[in-house]
Amino acid sequence: MTISDGTIAPRNWKSVFRHDVPASLVVFLVAVPLSLGIAVASGAPVAAGLVAAVVGGVVGGALGGSVVQVSGPAAGLSLVVAELVHTYGWRATCAITVMAGLLQLVLGGLKVARAALGVSPAVVHGMLAGVGVVIALSQLHIVLGGSPQRSALENVLELPAQILDNHTHAVMIGVLTIGVLLVWGRIPRLRAVPAPLAALMVATLTAAVSGWDLTKVDLKGGFSSVQGPLMPQGDWHAIAGAVLLVALLAGVESLLTCVASNRLHDGPRADLDRELTAQGVANVVSGALGGLPVAGVVVRTTTNARAGARSRWSTVLHGVWVLLFTAVFAWMIALIPLEALAALLLFIGVQMVNLAHVRNLRNHREMPVYFVTLAGVVLIGLAEGVAIGLGLAALLALRRLAWVSVDVRQAGERRWRIVVTGSLTFLGVPRLTEALRGIPAGAAVELDLHLDFMDNAAFEALHTWRLDHERTGGVIDVDEPHAEWYSAAINGVRLFPARIPPRHDRWWLPWAYRRRSRSAEAGGVGSGSYAVIGADGTRHDDISVLCEPQGMPDLLEGMREFQRRTAPMVRPVLHRMARKQSPSHLFITCADSRIVPNIITASGPGDLFTLRNIGNLVPRADAVPADDSVAATIEYAVKVLDVRMITVCGHSGCGAMSALLGEVPDLPALRNWLRHGRQSLARFVAAEPCDDDAGPLDRLCRTNVIQQLDNLRSHPFVDTLVRAGKLELTGLYFDIGAARVHVLEQERFTPVPELRTG
Repeated sequence: MTISDGTIAPRNWKSVFRHDVPASLVVFLVAVPLSLGIAVASGAPVAAGLVAAVVGGVVGGALGGSVVQVSGPAAGLSLVVAELVHTYGWRATCAITVMAGLLQLVLGGLKVARAALGVSPAVVHGMLAGVGVVIALSQLHIVLGGSPQRSALENVLELPAQILDNHTHAVMIGVLTIGVLLVWGRIPRLRAVPAPLAALMVATLTAAVSGWDLTKVDLKGGFSSVQGPLMPQGDWHAIAGAVLLVALLAGVESLLTCVASNRLHDGPRADLDRELTAQGVANVVSGALGGLPVAGVVVRTTTNARAGARSRWSTVLHGVWVLLFTAVFAWMIALIPLEALAALLLFIGVQMVNLAHVRNLRNHREMPVYFVTLAGVVLIGLAEGVAIGLGLAALLALRRLAWVSVDVRQAGERRWRIVVTGSLTFLGVPRLTEALRGIPAGAAVELDLHLDFMDNAAFEALHTWRLDHERTGGVIDVDEPHAEWYSAAINGVRLFPARIPPRHDRWWLPWAYRRRSRSAEAGGVGSGSYAVIGADGTRHDDISVLCEPQGMPDLLEGMREFQRRTAPMVRPVLHRMARKQSPSHLFITCADSRIVPNIITASGPGDLFTLRNIGNLVPRADAVPADDSVAATIEYAVKVLDVRMITVCGHSGCGAMSALLGEVPDLPALRNWLRHGRQSLARFVAAEPCDDDAGPLDRLCRTNVIQQLDNLRSHPFVDTLVRAGKLELTGLYFDIGAARVHVLEQERFTPVPELRTG
């Protein structure tokens, strides 16, 4: 589906007539009943809802930032409008709408639209749910033949008495309308007609045929009955607050709908600043013409996209159809029972309490914000409920930012481990000091600081405890795997959270380069700093070499670090594959200590079935003497593990290849083993000289990889699978000094390209 941004070439008019015109008719059929219902719920003239629908479609659609978004009167604003109408009157409310539109124009010009996305979705959804509850409670009284009360709480209290009264015709038409709404969309053949329109048509025809005594919609005079704006009288502080509230609520709802519209099509992405400006223009025009405030509406936007709209012409045309319908068929609208519109609004209000949003918020622990906002809107008021929700969301966000976990465990006799995770601020100092108080004097402590921030109060508390503990003979081993807030504070270095370079877990570093901050006082072990020169010639002065205590083997220390740091993360993965392995590759490489297959392939447990030997040699099937060890590994990988690829990886500066070029050391076993490399040496000697800068040793290392791939094909079961396309053989060459992997392509090695950003 190709969606245009609104610029229609002559050849594309066919697409407009084929896709956008039918979609506009569908949206028009949805917009008319919803606009009427929202106008009734807002306490505004019924024609005001239709004016807003026309302006939202034509003006908002033509100027908006989304090609499929449909604007018009929104149910979420009905409570605000109803309060404004009650306080200032309808014409003054139109003036407030005009001023709100002007404010939106200013905000759009200042390019602040994206700031609206910073509002917590829990507040927005809670607000809409609260509005839905209030609408449903008020309209329920109309469905029952009565009148709504001033507040949601009064509506609840008056509901029992309202139910006990006999309102036969009103109740029947309301039940009929809701029944049609529930059933209509479930019948595939009827879905072509929108359910709201069908419900009002059925209710109107039933009321007319039955002659029931019901209240009809008052639309005398059509658009000519609307009146222009009149400046509101009263406290200008309250009026300014009302303008701000209408502008922000309408703007936020429009922008959130605009963002959601991006998921409905694959055309141009929405321009939020343009959308906010368009909403401002639409509200100025709507208020000036006596219409309701305008905002982007999810229901109509979704309907527009699903109906096949491909340009903004669908939105514009739907406004044109509303205008023509009202001008020509206003008498039909006057036949609609008010109780049927109330039932439609009751249904819409219940749908605004979206359980899917509640489930999503529960996963992010934001349900308190949702329910507090909902309760505030229902019990106090819309503005107050939103303000309370925003305040609670800010407090919870601050709490999450200041969250810290302090885990203290005994790791052995007189040895303790403390893990501090999160943001260590003054708010977490009481918890930290309480946990540290339980460490006995003189104990050895492993202190892991997984921190994204540490303020001065937290540093003072932690450092003071450390000094006191060391005075009692204790030894503290401080490790900061992520950001070195503690070390920086000790050294007087000023750090900013946004400027701290990300640090990864250093599991891949050699033992000699593992950095620890150890106490040099009270018998602690010191650290010596060493400069490391990288492959690009850069000097790195921030790598420290750990001076291990006497008698502490590196292997044992490494295992302890694995158990403490890596095992908890990898344990779930290993648990799932504990009984069976299913690697996809057999990786054959050299026993050289500088080659770590999982690093150069970014693989994990269960990915590679690895075979390592000196020189990454694969003896031929007819080799004498035979080498059952290598053959058994290949056989098991191919026939039992069903690997789909065998990779031979050589490397620069290989000692085995160096021995082949020079003199093999007087090591009998090694001399016998290197006999399997003679084919590689012969192939190297027979090859034509190369123009590359590589020396003889590195050229032999690469030639050796190619030869070992040929040796693999000498095993019949390997060759059969390769010919059948069930097994692939690949060659790699690792340049140690440059930390660069080269892949074999048609007897030549090509560096693997790097992914660059920016």
